[in-house]
Amino acid sequence: MSAYAPRSERKPLYVKVVTQPALPGCWAVNISETGIGLIATPRGPQEGPREGESVELSFSLPDSNEHIRARGDVRWRHESGGAVTALGVFFHSFEGSDGVKLARYLTTARLQVVVVFASEEEARDIRAALEGQAVPHFAASAEEAHALLARGDAAALLVCGQEEARALTLVEGLATASTDVELSGAVPPSDLASRIIYCAPAAPERLVALFNAGLVFRALGESPSREAVRQAVLQAGRERGVRTEQWRMTLELERNLLRERALSQARPTEPGGRGEEEVGLRSAAMQRVMEMVRQVAPHRVAVLLQGETGTGKEVLARIVHRLSGRGELPLVVQDCGALTETLLESELFGHVKGAFTNAVADHPGLFVLANGGTIFLDEIENTTPNLQAKLLRVLETGDVRPVGGTQVRHVDVRVLAASNKDLGEEVRAGRFRSDLFYRLNSFTIDIPPLRERPEDVPELARYFLHVFNRVLRRSASGMSQDVEDMLRSYPWPGNVRELRNVLERAVLLSRPGEVVSRRLLPPSLVTVSPARNELAGDGSLRARLERVERELIREALERHGGVLRRAAVALGMDPVTLGRRARRHGLWKSD
Repeated sequence: MSAYAPRSERKPLYVKVVTQPALPGCWAVNISETGIGLIATPRGPQEGPREGESVELSFSLPDSNEHIRARGDVRWRHESGGAVTALGVFFHSFEGSDGVKLARYLTTARLQVVVVFASEEEARDIRAALEGQAVPHFAASAEEAHALLARGDAAALLVCGQEEARALTLVEGLATASTDVELSGAVPPSDLASRIIYCAPAAPERLVALFNAGLVFRALGESPSREAVRQAVLQAGRERGVRTEQWRMTLELERNLLRERALSQARPTEPGGRGEEEVGLRSAAMQRVMEMVRQVAPHRVAVLLQGETGTGKEVLARIVHRLSGRGELPLVVQDCGALTETLLESELFGHVKGAFTNAVADHPGLFVLANGGTIFLDEIENTTPNLQAKLLRVLETGDVRPVGGTQVRHVDVRVLAASNKDLGEEVRAGRFRSDLFYRLNSFTIDIPPLRERPEDVPELARYFLHVFNRVLRRSASGMSQDVEDMLRSYPWPGNVRELRNVLERAVLLSRPGEVVSRRLLPPSLVTVSPARNELAGDGSLRARLERVERELIREALERHGGVLRRAAVALGMDPVTLGRRARRHGLWKSD
């Protein structure tokens, strides 16, 4: 748990989750910004991800079109002895902006209530009773009620109307459905089911039986007061959340006790290797960078990461966050060059309803969503002086005021910034505020480009080869030695990002089991790298230039199918001159 802020609050959520490795019958139990609780019905303890392993997750958020894709680590897995398996998964990355979508959902989500069989008058009273407290969803039939409950986020079900038989049939039918869920591998219905608040007529003995069976949470009688409805719904939400959390903690405690017992009887295991994020950091230059990262991470100072595009600034930002003591709290990433000033200000600081056109609801902003955690501002050199002044105020005071708002909210956020340019030069050129620069410049880490650490290239290339084999479902079986030499000698103007793209292309084009060869590399890389190799070799300047010329002519002829005239146009040469030089190099013979 972080020393800076409480653990991210969990909220009950019962939705279907698709995992990879596959885990049959997988549902969410609760969710927070940092992790998710799952239940499933695997055929055995070896099916699906095990404790300590990575898992890919995909699920939809109720009452929205948002779909979340995330990767995480299984922190604990517990086999209950029956059909049910419970897992706790800690998120470590999201696809695109899905992490922000989830955080925004959790921040803005309100208590959800399903109301069934309500008359127009009852519906009007319920809307008034729950205004500002919960969101009611109305159903005219039992089928509609079942569909709304299947969303997975309804804390309560209000059963209304004047037809006793219809109301009781629905309640008893829900009990049967919950029992089926329990037998199929879900958690006990008393923990996950929406709390039933009964507002319809019923004989006293029938109500007593329903209470004794644990099917009814509150019975308010016909035409209850608005205050009674409001209090019952709020109590249902609190009780459901508490019971679900108690169930989760019971499983986790039981699992920890079993694990401690097993560890006391087992030999100590070897420590694990490095995480995926630290691949390609073995060179002396990157080891110096990592030493600086380890020194600064635990301390609450702003960090400025400077380096060319594609050098891995976001990767280092994630490592700083993980080592900072805030690792279990949000890391929010924003590219400052991707939005206009107005949109970026709204995205960072939030806005209130009506602040501008299309501002149809309050938006909390990324600083609020990152409260307790870390915010990473990439390409900060693209911000305007006006926005830089507002960033400086947040850095110095921690106070955030949304666009169009008057209320100020205090946040505790660790700020990491990155720039593709030398911010000191930007200050001297008058394009960046000096006061913000000196505030961000508390601790600057310069990241060397990939061409200055060629020893990292083969490790990165093999890692990307493994990743894209899995993602693209290919089976490329390594790289030839000349390809490794070519990759090591190439200047990599796009750095790690360019290397990643080259390996993705190679794996995609590879045949089953094929070794990555020159054939699978982009022509631009094949053209440049040999030239560098030849220039780096022994021999006179004349000999080296001859070898470079031969390679360029060979590549041009290959690209244009051996047609001399086309190759000459591509090289900007006279065809006669090119023919003479090609014959000298043994690359072309006239008819």
